[in-house]
Amino acid sequence: MADRYLVTGANGCIGAWVLHHLTRARADVIAFDLQPDEHRHRLVNCGKLPEVEWRWGDLTNAEDVRKAATGATRIIHLAALQIPFCRANPAAGAAVNVLGTVHVFEAAKELGVVQVAQASSIAVYGAATDYDSVILPTGSKRNPTTLYGVYKVACEDLAKVYWAEHNIRSVCLRPHTVFGPGRDQGMTSLPSIAIEKAIARESYHITYGGRLDFQYASDVAKSFIDAANLTLDGAPVYDLAGAAIEVREFVEAVKLATGFSEITCGDNQLPVVAGANGSDWMNLPGVAQPTGLPTAIRESVELFKLAAL
Repeated sequence: MADRYLVTGANGCIGAWVLHHLTRARADVIAFDLQPDEHRHRLVNCGKLPEVEWRWGDLTNAEDVRKAATGATRIIHLAALQIPFCRANPAAGAAVNVLGTVHVFEAAKELGVVQVAQASSIAVYGAATDYDSVILPTGSKRNPTTLYGVYKVACEDLAKVYWAEHNIRSVCLRPHTVFGPGRDQGMTSLPSIAIEKAIARESYHITYGGRLDFQYASDVAKSFIDAANLTLDGAPVYDLAGAAIEVREFVEAVKLATGFSEITCGDNQLPVVAGANGSDWMNLPGVAQPTGLPTAIRESVELFKLAAL
């Protein structure tokens, strides 16, 4: 039987890119989200919508998740509430991020899903000042400083229990600063918004600086597809890596790609680590390698330009 992919959080940035790549590969896809929202899909698909089966429902409702997963052989679990939403409503954040992930694994157990790929986050680590290394080595201690980070730690660990008790295979990935078309929410979305503003010739200020690990949304989506297709026993967790550079360097790259100079940034480091060593993930056979930063920014510029026409 051919694989059928369930993608939760399909209307999010990474979700839209996952659908983009899966449909280009002619995969059979079920897209699951709370309600219709076309804008990211039209952005990454040059105005078109992906040809997938949509199933609407609430991640916090176990029956909705089970119905969505019916017929799927592999799950790419991306749905989550990000840092500002978790801070504003901790109970809702826990319900979506933790309880929702339990529902995904329960559906996988009941329906015989082959593999789960789930999204964690660099937020499982602490602030940059909590560590001796600028780029964290593999196996660094988790020390979350936000509720979102705490919830992601819980999801990483519950996957291990589902492997130990029910033999549910999964792979968990930790992205850092995802950028590109479709990234319009969350604490680290400002660099992506800056690209769009530069194309519109509108001045824009990124309120922070410091060093972040910039990861192209298209690349991150490919990584989650790879994670869903791997045959690995257990519930391994991998850090993703892209271009760990200063925000001002990213700004200069945007200026160069757009020919617009009125993009600025602040100086203060966000309360996150600058990056983590992603070599364990990138050294796995068949895993897609990151796009170079200048190319990724140029591709983002072209998509934003097409959307503005």
